[in-house]
Amino acid sequence: MLSKQATEVLVKLRDENILMGGVKKLAKSIKKDHELAMELWKTKEYFPRLLSVLILDKKEITQEFADKLAYDIKDHDEKQRNQIVDWLLANQLVKSAKTMALTETWMDHESPALRRTYWFYQGRLRWTGKIPKDNATELLDKIETDLENEEPEVQWAMNFCVGWIGVYDPKHRKRSVAIGEKVGLYKDEHVSRGCTPNYLPEFIRIESEKAGT
Repeated sequence: MLSKQATEVLVKLRDENILMGGVKKLAKSIKKDHELAMELWKTKEYFPRLLSVLILDKKEITQEFADKLAYDIKDHDEKQRNQIVDWLLANQLVKSAKTMALTETWMDHESPALRRTYWFYQGRLRWTGKIPKDNATELLDKIETDLENEEPEVQWAMNFCVGWIGVYDPKHRKRSVAIGEKVGLYKDEHVSRGCTPNYLPEFIRIESEKAGT
């Protein structure tokens, strides 16, 4: 049986007009509440789970906890899975040394969601200029081996990682572009006007020019 607070929050989250911004606004008003987060998570619903990852206590994130979250979201479609783990990364995992260290162990995790999180995290480090160590060669070696046969959600994050390596690490730029040319991932993807293509040769060229690198 849900608590009164969880019931009231669910009414708001089940509003057919609720959007991402509404979830974030609600999280801001609640702040941190791990018990409520777990109640919302158990509903198995998308918006409650999004709110859950925003208000949970990062001190409670262990490998066992992350494994449980990854297992639970398998029933969501790919877009929803990605949004949940991407919000978990941005709002919790990068906020402490403990959870960042945990994320760095997920390169070969059995869960595609956690592998995606690993690669998105590695790309994000470069995008935000917070690279703790020079592991680009190791990352590119792994990507060259696994990219073509990975799950689509992991492929996107690997591609993202290669792209930012190519942008911010000129000594690896030629190799990064070559990976994109060889695999051809997103080469035929339609891109809206003003958006940067995911196809690596174009992505690296455009973003390098923007960054002046």
